[in-house]
Amino acid sequence: MSNRHLARSVVLQVLFERDASPSMSPDDAVARLSDYAAEFGARDSDMPFMKQLLSLAMAKQKEIDEVIVRAAPEWPLERIAAIDRNILRLGLTELLFADRTQVPAKVAINEAIELAKTFGSASSGRFVNGVLGAVYIELGEPGKNEGNARKKSAQGGKMPAEELVGAVVYARGEEGGEPGVYLALVHDIFGHWTLSKGKLQPNENPQDGVLRKAQEEIGLNVVVEDVLGENEYIANDSKATGGKKRRHATYYLARAPFADLILKKEGGLDDAQWFPLAAVGDLNFYDDILPVVTRAINILAQKHRDLPAQADPERPVETEEVVEEEAKKENPEASREAWVENRRPRRRK
Repeated sequence: MSNRHLARSVVLQVLFERDASPSMSPDDAVARLSDYAAEFGARDSDMPFMKQLLSLAMAKQKEIDEVIVRAAPEWPLERIAAIDRNILRLGLTELLFADRTQVPAKVAINEAIELAKTFGSASSGRFVNGVLGAVYIELGEPGKNEGNARKKSAQGGKMPAEELVGAVVYARGEEGGEPGVYLALVHDIFGHWTLSKGKLQPNENPQDGVLRKAQEEIGLNVVVEDVLGENEYIANDSKATGGKKRRHATYYLARAPFADLILKKEGGLDDAQWFPLAAVGDLNFYDDILPVVTRAINILAQKHRDLPAQADPERPVETEEVVEEEAKKENPEASREAWVENRRPRRRK
């Protein structure tokens, strides 16, 4: 474990204890650092870093909690597991307020995800990634292209570029007598659920490209509603100069009828299904796709308030309010594994 990662682990213990003991003063919290530092074997030289990070997290907690609420509107702050709540506070402290020359945005996110994997439940890492990823997109993805210049220079020339368009396709539908919002997702041969996406044709308008790809790939006629974000990555291509090419993808939110999906089984796809929002958190997404899906669900939660409560992609919640409330009464800190056990995706035949 790196020294700074260990230092963040120590700060997390104090934040967690302070969360459980609201009467703990900031001075008492800082004093507890020494106890946890000794327990974890942290270096004395890292104590200034730990004190600064802890003090900043406590000073900015109100603002940070407001960000968490906006990033995960369907999961009230008090219902987030205590360890996940404090990992988010720690991660957002660095993502929003730290010196980016010392802690780049991607480092802040990755460190928080690792803490979630170490101290949280099996799904904590995905949840933290989803929330921080959504905030990262809202910030304009700072540092997204860091290192690209060096990669391009090493290849001795401008890398060929390819424009892609994709969409989070949704529909209002009803199964089992219960109305809800559903997402149409495709599954690839590598075991990930992902979005309908494809190459933009020459002189093609991006939104026209979305309409074409949705029809070609899953047989739906869609209406584009919102822009969700962009990402960029380097892909291998034996036909390209240098063996690689740059792919830039723009994603949209698109509405469709709740109709049968007709998958075009080529391009590495092997399945397509409709999923209720409450089941999306149980799916395996690529890291760059998860923030896009998270943003889409946040938008849908605002647009469709008339429907039963839905979840963000990392926090599946019961669609039947009575069952949900009973579960909270029985065990308010139950792990997400217990919550998602009965939430299986609904397939369109």
